[in-house]
Amino acid sequence: MNMINIRERLVVIGNGMAGMRTVEELLKRDPLRYQITVFGAEPHVNYDRIALSSVLAGEKEIGQITIHSLAWYGENGVQLHAGDPVVKIDREAKTVTSESGRVEPYDKLLLAMGSKPIVPPIPGLELPGVCAFRDIADVEQMIAASTEHRRAIVIGGGLLGLEAANGLMKRGMAVAVVHLAETLMERQLDTAAGRLLQRELTERGLNFFTNGQTEEIFGDGRAEGVRLADGREVPGDLVCMAIGIRPAIELVKATGLDINRGIVVHDDLRTSDPDIFAVGECAEHRGKTYGLVAPLYEMAKVCADHLAGDDATTGYAGTILFTKLKVTGVDVFSAGALAAGEESGELTYNDTARQVYKKLIVRDGKIDGVVLYGDVADSSWYLDMLKSGEDITPFQDAILFGQSVVAAMGKVKPVSVADFADSYQICGCNGVCKGTITEAIADKGLTTLEEVRLHTKASASCGSCTGLVESLLAATAGAAAKPKSQGMCRCTDLTHEEVRGRVVAEGLKTIPDVMRTLDWKNPDGCHSCRPALNFYLLCAWPGEYRDDAQSRFINERAHANIQKDGTFSVIPRMWGGVTNAKELRAIADVVDRYDIPSVKVTGGQRIDMLGVPKDQLPAVWRDLNAAGMVSGHAYGKALRTVKTCVGSEWCRFGTQDSTGMGVALEKMTWGSWHPHKVKLAVSGCPRNCAEATIKDFGVIAVESGWELHVGGNGGIHLRGTDLLCKVETEAEVLEYCGAFLQLYREEARYLDRTAPWIERVGLDYVKGRIVEDEAGRKELHARFLHAQQFAQTDPWEERANSEVRSREFHALAEVA
Repeated sequence: MNMINIRERLVVIGNGMAGMRTVEELLKRDPLRYQITVFGAEPHVNYDRIALSSVLAGEKEIGQITIHSLAWYGENGVQLHAGDPVVKIDREAKTVTSESGRVEPYDKLLLAMGSKPIVPPIPGLELPGVCAFRDIADVEQMIAASTEHRRAIVIGGGLLGLEAANGLMKRGMAVAVVHLAETLMERQLDTAAGRLLQRELTERGLNFFTNGQTEEIFGDGRAEGVRLADGREVPGDLVCMAIGIRPAIELVKATGLDINRGIVVHDDLRTSDPDIFAVGECAEHRGKTYGLVAPLYEMAKVCADHLAGDDATTGYAGTILFTKLKVTGVDVFSAGALAAGEESGELTYNDTARQVYKKLIVRDGKIDGVVLYGDVADSSWYLDMLKSGEDITPFQDAILFGQSVVAAMGKVKPVSVADFADSYQICGCNGVCKGTITEAIADKGLTTLEEVRLHTKASASCGSCTGLVESLLAATAGAAAKPKSQGMCRCTDLTHEEVRGRVVAEGLKTIPDVMRTLDWKNPDGCHSCRPALNFYLLCAWPGEYRDDAQSRFINERAHANIQKDGTFSVIPRMWGGVTNAKELRAIADVVDRYDIPSVKVTGGQRIDMLGVPKDQLPAVWRDLNAAGMVSGHAYGKALRTVKTCVGSEWCRFGTQDSTGMGVALEKMTWGSWHPHKVKLAVSGCPRNCAEATIKDFGVIAVESGWELHVGGNGGIHLRGTDLLCKVETEAEVLEYCGAFLQLYREEARYLDRTAPWIERVGLDYVKGRIVEDEAGRKELHARFLHAQQFAQTDPWEERANSEVRSREFHALAEVA
């Protein structure tokens, strides 16, 4: 008789970091014990929620924060139902029912629903333009809003709120933070550190409304601002609620399980039902709930032990919470008590010149709390003593000066990361201990930081432990350890400049050729390198290389800007901001014909039609083409606009024909791909109404001719232009502009604006190539004009593009 091995059924409610970490740990312990089914509310695989702030800030893409790929679920026999949340738990029948009606039986049930944003019941929450900051959908909504709106309000000045504010600021929005308390991050920082943080962030461009209780979100049709209890009004087009989180326990309220603030669990992470476990933000252990990742991962390990049948293992005993995050570039650390009580005292150090503040709470000769601002180098040392309860009395007088000073005084033995116990937690975000890292380095022969991150997840989230991981790698791997890669992405160790040089030197003319010849680690590349390689090849081989649409972002593939509701905005080009009745009539007809809900004049002197469904884009463009209108390329890493004033033709102050000059510049440069977006402007006099001194290439008319300015940009990091030179004729303006843009195209790194490029290479270098080297300038201009014969044409605009391109090229050839 054959014995059939029937596996127990484990159902996991929640596809987030805590639940899936438990599954991962369980698979390590007993991979064949359970048939595992996971239900997730979001339509995504498991991802790193901590890194959402990096996505919002534009530092990472969604694909980079995935923890478990779809393939991982299949390879490990885990059945995933994403986007199908559980709506009912039947403890008697031992089943769960999902929103789609799926009924799944279980032998063991793991609750890992996480938390929900705290949203106070204030008027206006239902208005468009109001969102939380909790998941991918929220981030996508904020990113979409940043492309169309200028002002954002973040309600909440804690960690979450400041990360949201930083991300929106980096997206180019003016951001106001409304915070109920008097100082920022009052749960992690004391008053002094909170004020230091506010002053620093104010200098960086954020605006704060502290002691601000939000009474109402107001607006006509969409959010337009918030009104505070004291009468203050804060204007804004986007309102982000980032007050905090609370355990998501709505699903279990009808089950009879013990709940308080969260789902009550014992040390083995079982609930009041022995077959149901709970981990993560929805769980309450010994009266505490946790919102940081480290305790969630500690819970996951203990829970996995008990799910694997190891009931003799040590239970979860709670976690000493600490915060070690980089809040918008400012080093902050805190742990334990924030202020002294009746039986404790404070040691403080405040260096106002360096903006460094340290405070230790000491009770009975032991550290009871730590607050660090500006210098967190000794945070691990302080935390280790806090956890161990070490007596600091012998060196208390010097402890604020750091471990190296105390060791130099002979008070303690110098300690390196190699001396830490294997159980010492190196990476708080992912719960990775020293022993896990050293074992992986030794067993797998790891030699780079990237490899350690891949195999252990240490330093893969906020990055604050990167120094420790690198030190541990050097100590463990010895001479085999390689320095951190400075390559253009994780697929190669080559820099942008090295890749561009070899593309030309070795005649590499396709993306596969580049990856094969240059030994790409990932044969398919990634979201970072493929767009860069596509641009470098376009720039190196105009007319030979064929643009790879799949290596472009969604806006460039759709030839329109995607909006938060999934529709698109269409912006036809208006040469120098000049239009006529025929074009306006064509736009009005398109708006009426396709029932486009919103029409707006942009800051670049064009008309934006918002709310176009993707399937209507070809028809909309065909109708605009019929009127001779081509794309404004408002979506591309390309020339965007040439802003002009009316100049001498109409203005009594105008000294030159700035409008005509702007039209000529735009017709020379339109359709050109660049490392990043490029904006030009021409002002008809030094009053500078076209704001030429914050553009990538700005022209200002003067009595004797034209001033040429380079390297400016608006946005969050405002940079005024540098004066390149003065010229006398319009032909010279065109030549210098073409030469400058071609030099930028050929030498800047992909996604560099002209401002950081010039700051890196120096204005003198640019002047040497453009102003002082006449022959070199003319060669650059000629290469630009040659490339313009093959400039981008969008598939829905072929007829209009080809006609305009041919006409303009012949005109430019005559000028040249």
